[in-house]
Amino acid sequence: MKKNMGQVDRIARAVAGSCIIAAGVYFQSLWGIIGIVPLFTAAIGWCPAYVPFGLSSCKK
Repeated sequence: MKKNMGQVDRIARAVAGSCIIAAGVYFQSLWGIIGIVPLFTAAIGWCPAYVPFGLSSCKK
């Protein structure tokens, strides 16, 4: 897999994923599990949703 996410995009996803998980824990809701998706994509640096559109936030 070729990375298609830049540093700012990865940081934003990590923060958003952490907030979603924290909200799920705070409100005792299973919806917080959805926060795993942005955390995972931030960790690996590849977003499958970018592929069909040919998007990339990496510096060239």
